Amino acid sequence: MMTIKDSVHDHIEVEGVAADLLDTPPVQRLRRIKQLGTVALVYPSANHTRFEHSLGVFHLADRALDHLDIAGQRADRVRAAAILHDVGHSPYSHNIEGVVARRTGKEHDDVDELVTEGRVAAVLDNHDVDPEEVTALIRGDGELAQLVAGELDVDRMDYLVRDAHHTGVPYGTIDHGRLVRELTFIDGDLVLDEGNVQSAESLLLARALMNPTVYSHHVARISKSMLRRGTEALLGTAEIDAEQLRRMDDHELSVALRSHEQSQQFGRRLVERDLYKRAVWAEMGDVSDALLDADHDEVRNFEEQVAADANVDPDAVVLDVPGRPSMRESTTGVLVGGEVRRLDEQSTLVRALQVAQREQWRLGVYAPESHVEAVGQAAERVLGLETDGALISDVNTPGRYASLAEFE
Repeated sequence: MMTIKDSVHDHIEVEGVAADLLDTPPVQRLRRIKQLGTVALVYPSANHTRFEHSLGVFHLADRALDHLDIAGQRADRVRAAAILHDVGHSPYSHNIEGVVARRTGKEHDDVDELVTEGRVAAVLDNHDVDPEEVTALIRGDGELAQLVAGELDVDRMDYLVRDAHHTGVPYGTIDHGRLVRELTFIDGDLVLDEGNVQSAESLLLARALMNPTVYSHHVARISKSMLRRGTEALLGTAEIDAEQLRRMDDHELSVALRSHEQSQQFGRRLVERDLYKRAVWAEMGDVSDALLDADHDEVRNFEEQVAADANVDPDAVVLDVPGRPSMRESTTGVLVGGEVRRLDEQSTLVRALQVAQREQWRLGVYAPESHVEAVGQAAERVLGLETDGALISDVNTPGRYASLAEFE
């Protein structure tokens, strides 16, 4: 057994298959991938890694297994999946996942070649753990997969408290100890036991508060968008393909971006924090359904049209259209009066959070500071935005607040 000092969970005891997996190359690579990608450009202390997070997920999964009285090979498979659940991440975590997926058809949970071959497979075989069953858990297949890849998983519990700790933002604080202790399986579904509606609400409240403050902070969104555009330009060269890029670490991608003419301006701007500025920051009510549902090629076409209208280089316009608001965790099951109910059906607070999520939604158009005014006006014309001349809006316009009834 080894004991590792962790900044969030204090001392984490690791033994057996999990301990032997720690020093495999795919897991060690996670030391070089930031948990929050470019968020460190907003919160300088947000330099924690996927490696730390994986240890935290293992720790909480281990405690949950003890509470649920799950032992033996079933438990070892879950422990292995907890340590390995992030090994498939591209550089900068989720920031460029969509770019890679469009070219490879693979998401970050497609880890078969990393788990079923090489050192990882050898470790699992040595502990009589089937690599194929571990990959299935990471993909979210099977009852026990809900512990590490479900709506009420320990992955979410760890990253919220860890991200809050390292950014210094207090909103991600949750009682993860109680959440783990109150987990139970009913008819194959992982739910929270009786009397834990408020515990489940706290998880969603933390996520809802962390989203605009950390995950979707406008500077984080601008830098993510610039990273994606630079990565697309890099993949447009013949020297690096998406399969090679998805196994790089943060440092390797940063160097590659600055080493190729097509992507070097984005790579340089990111390392120097010379970021684009907001030309448009529009509310959902100002945006047409056609733009809301635009695919990647349509978004790039809009960017080119805006650039032409503004008479600027196409690389000077970045259009950032978030997906429609969703709150997957709202379907979490909670036991109420002996009956399993969906949290969003039981909790008025959760329904209010769903409304707030819609009100916080913003479409962004970004440009170098010298082009902000021209690009903003061109974007309003080309995209048909109904902003009444207010291209930047950090708060909701008075009188435009939604009501709960509108979304029930």
